[in-house]
Amino acid sequence: MKILVTGGAGFIGSHLCETLLNKLYKVFCLDNFYTCSRENIKHLINNPNFKLLERDIVDLFDIKVDQVYNLACPASPVHYQRDPIKTLETSILGAKNMLELCKKNNCRFLQASTSEVYGDPLVHPQSENYFGNVNPIGIRACYDESKRAAETLVMDYKRRHNLDVKIVRIFNSYGPRMAINDGRVVSNFIVQALQSKDITVHGSGMQTRSFCYISDMVDGLIKMMDSNETGPINLGNPNEFSIINLANLVVKITGTNSKIVFGKLPEDDPKQRKPDITLAKEKINWEPKVTLEEGLNETIKYFKRILS
Repeated sequence: MKILVTGGAGFIGSHLCETLLNKLYKVFCLDNFYTCSRENIKHLINNPNFKLLERDIVDLFDIKVDQVYNLACPASPVHYQRDPIKTLETSILGAKNMLELCKKNNCRFLQASTSEVYGDPLVHPQSENYFGNVNPIGIRACYDESKRAAETLVMDYKRRHNLDVKIVRIFNSYGPRMAINDGRVVSNFIVQALQSKDITVHGSGMQTRSFCYISDMVDGLIKMMDSNETGPINLGNPNEFSIINLANLVVKITGTNSKIVFGKLPEDDPKQRKPDITLAKEKINWEPKVTLEEGLNETIKYFKRILS
């Protein structure tokens, strides 16, 4: 089987490519390296079943494949706010290009959407039938709204062209190969702790997130692709942690002398984030297995190695 992974050199994409190669599939990794490092796929380059396609998803191209995982889009505020128009184009035009490719090849398509489609939710936990609370003109809208628009495109291609499509809504994921400078809370806290710098908690620290380790996330993506489900289906860890509790856990595991300090909460930052994964359990037999402490231990080992 031939599989295309867009954004395949990114954090999630590189782990997905590696897992698919271990299953002996032929994997095409498409990436323009706008936000990610070549180091993520360095160990895959010499695999005869792996091929890197260095190009931008907004540019049309043709390839014969059986499945497409569409992960291409900057996913952290630091990166998607750097060029918001580029983010919109990548998410919407990129999804359209991949859907056209799948229509031509009559192949299966999976859209990696996001929990950000729920915005700053008024419903807790968030289930797939919640329509969200998104500010369409805020600084996060380039990501939130483009992902919502991409979901619309996916479903319209299904209705109009009978395309075999899937949508997953990814909640906070973490693990090895996260970028040091991507501005995500897990990598921020770990890097600050390992460098004995103050750990910066934005706001009161009582806002919550749910953190899913990368191996669990990749397992969910593959199970969804191999299922007969369309979705959307939430993929995330339903164990909810406050940001201050995460900071304290990172301090405990690293043994750092770093102090926890508090800063201003970013605009439109969600106060609560927790997935309802009932559908994932029922429809694709998936739920996360790795605890936050186990996952943080592995992630901290990775950052220790690259910082050294």
